[in-house]
Amino acid sequence: MEAKQPRLDAPIPGMSLTHELGARPWQQPAQFPTVEDAVEHYTSRMMSDEFSDQLVDIMDMGIPLTTIANTIQLAGVMEGKHTVDVGLLLLPVLIETMMLIGDSAGIKYKTGLDDAPRSDRDSLAKRTVEKLKTEMETKNNEQEEDVDITVALNSIEDNPEEEEQEEKPTGLMARRQ
Repeated sequence: MEAKQPRLDAPIPGMSLTHELGARPWQQPAQFPTVEDAVEHYTSRMMSDEFSDQLVDIMDMGIPLTTIANTIQLAGVMEGKHTVDVGLLLLPVLIETMMLIGDSAGIKYKTGLDDAPRSDRDSLAKRTVEKLKTEMETKNNEQEEDVDITVALNSIEDNPEEEEQEEKPTGLMARRQ
């Protein structure tokens, strides 16, 4: 077994901070500064046959439209097409456009807007409550058995023939009476 050799071609820590200011696409002024300009750009791209075919294939795989829209707008931010805030305002328009493409193709798709994760949490909460109820019931049953035993012991101890003397505490921290 060979010892691991150090990787000498890895980037130097902080190397990503050495580019000149403005050298990255997102550090330049946005290509589409308004929501209207960005909507026009994306809708014209999304209505092309090539994009529609690829989108239908992706939608058919069951990937939620919210995930696809987030990916598209994030790529637009990274390419310097628009700013982050414009991208967030674009999301509903992108999702609606993709829904239109999916409806025209006649396929079922997931929007990602429904409360599916919430129903999972609800079922988890229900299972947890049921588990706690069963634990409480078993604990109560055990306590009832303990009470029965203590009642039996108390009835034996209540016998006046056998009185035990109470032990007085002794030791360094014992209290005097």
